[in-house]
Amino acid sequence: MADSTYTSGSITFAGLGNGTDFDSLIDGLIDIERRRVTRLENWRLSWETKNEYFQDLNTKMLELKTTLGSMDSMNEFMTKAVNSSNTSLVTASANSDAQEASHTIEIGQLATNDVLVSTSGANALDTSITSTDTSFTFSYGGESHTIDNIAAGTTLEGFVNIINNHTESRGKIVASTIFDGSVYHLQLTGANQGSDNQIVISNAGSLAFGAGDFTETQNAQNAQVRVNGFPASNAGWIERSSNVMDDVITGLTLNLKDAAPGSNVSLTVTTDKDAIVENVTAFVDAVNVIRAQIQAITKVDDEGEGSILTGNYGIDIIAQKLKNITADVGLGFVPWDEDTLTGDKFSALSQLGVMTDAEEASTTYGMLTIDYESLSEALDEDPNAVVSLFAAEPVAISQSPDFSALSIIDGTTAHGIHDVEIISDGTQITSATINGEEASISGWEITAASGDALGMAIRLNNTGAGTYSGKVTVKVGKATEMIDELSALTKPFNEFTYEGGPLAVLQNNYNDIMDSIDSKIAFEESRIEKMETNLRLKFARLDALLGQYDLQQGQLASALEQLE
Repeated sequence: MADSTYTSGSITFAGLGNGTDFDSLIDGLIDIERRRVTRLENWRLSWETKNEYFQDLNTKMLELKTTLGSMDSMNEFMTKAVNSSNTSLVTASANSDAQEASHTIEIGQLATNDVLVSTSGANALDTSITSTDTSFTFSYGGESHTIDNIAAGTTLEGFVNIINNHTESRGKIVASTIFDGSVYHLQLTGANQGSDNQIVISNAGSLAFGAGDFTETQNAQNAQVRVNGFPASNAGWIERSSNVMDDVITGLTLNLKDAAPGSNVSLTVTTDKDAIVENVTAFVDAVNVIRAQIQAITKVDDEGEGSILTGNYGIDIIAQKLKNITADVGLGFVPWDEDTLTGDKFSALSQLGVMTDAEEASTTYGMLTIDYESLSEALDEDPNAVVSLFAAEPVAISQSPDFSALSIIDGTTAHGIHDVEIISDGTQITSATINGEEASISGWEITAASGDALGMAIRLNNTGAGTYSGKVTVKVGKATEMIDELSALTKPFNEFTYEGGPLAVLQNNYNDIMDSIDSKIAFEESRIEKMETNLRLKFARLDALLGQYDLQQGQLASALEQLE
């Protein structure tokens, strides 16, 4: 009897036909083809991960920019305290311009509003106060105003609403009522304090109270003070129209509470050094958030294996630019010269004890650290110079006695040091350059018409014939310097100019790469889908053919049995 294997030439059929698992065979072939798709997907994931890290870093840089925006001025960074010997009479607040000193304040009188109350009134708020259409005319601060078309039947309450909401009276006088137990009286109060804000009723029309039917219960008057005994008692007072005075003592805002002629209140201004230390700490902590983030995404492990962004040039650019700001001399700052006693007392953060930890074994390696003892010594020496290094606002300062810096255009004139040369023949300026570029001339003044100094105006003080050279510095604090750099680093990508911050440019490039990979994946998916379709068609035909061979084999086996 023959076995179930049939051999013809080099082709052997053994158990083929309907029992063959063609699905597993096809799936195996397709899985092999899909390995390329998997490699493309993993490749795409690496670019997507980089973009996610970029976005996270960009977000943190924007948060740093916001944080620094709250400490980029002298008034925000420097805190000065004012102690009052009698807070029931006067309190005060100080900005960075206030000098550490003591002042005496004598309050002669407080500023008040003008108040008029009608002698007559109404028995109820809903009582009509006019039987005919009428008008009401008053003057306030010397200007006349008329409320027309007051309808017949208008009640006292309705008239109060008219005054408080009419365009002629709103913001000038405020109406209310006073109830004496039997009658409601109309009260008119001037909106502002000060002797210039008097109320005068000139025409009450057919209202229940006439123009002369008002009593002045409070006269508008100015606040009166003497500061440090000035002016002398026989020479009057310093007067303002408000009980809040911010232009009497430089840097101080006085809040007058009560009058006390003949009594002096002592105000003592001190610098709150602890608050400045807190601000320096907040600055350092905020910067360290970015440093820590950059370290985390670029670190190299103990085996020397780098992370996904180790060596990435965009991250390296950001890290170096931010490090330069904290390490370099401040923009527009001139290091102090002990010989000439000129320059800035503090021009670099390292002089304040703010430095980068370079000890690799340290837990704060690569972070900014603060030597609080050095910072305290600097604050004791010159607190204004300390705060200036962090928070100086853009201002041009001439370093030459021959010319003065008049002005700059904030946001246009570059911060830093500018070289100036002016030539005069004794009657006029004949030529002038700023940073080597020709400046426009008008009389004894020049203005930068181009370049980094654009908008800077300078006046020549020495009008004698000669050539006058020197520098003009535009000083800004580290907070502003870093804000400006962060603005550039986080600038969104412009698809028309192909410009933007380094992260935005890289993200755009990486998006293009991912789009290209997506196209490759789509092509491979289509190719594999067609391949699978073709394989199934081929193996379907093979399965049918094998089925025929199986049938023929059965028939042949049956015939052979019959021959035995």
